[in-house]
Amino acid sequence: MKKKFKLQDLDCANCAQKMEDAIKKIDGVNDATVSFMTQKMSIDADDERFEAIMDEVVKVCKKVEPDCVIMR
Repeated sequence: MKKKFKLQDLDCANCAQKMEDAIKKIDGVNDATVSFMTQKMSIDADDERFEAIMDEVVKVCKKVEPDCVIMR
C-alpha cells in the first residue's frame, strides 16, 4: 500500500533526509520519501500492518524532529 501524508513544521532538509533514512529501516517498509520542499511524505509498506508501521514512523520522526506533525 502506498500513501502520502502532509507534514507540518518540518524545519530543515537535513532532518527530512534523516527521517527518510530511519523510516526505510523499519520492518515492512518497502520505500519512503520525505520532501522538505513540499512538506510531504510518501510511504510504501505492507498492507496488513500499515497502521502499526505508521505508528512506528511517527515515533521515528518525533526522535529526529520533535515539532514535526504527520497529518494522518
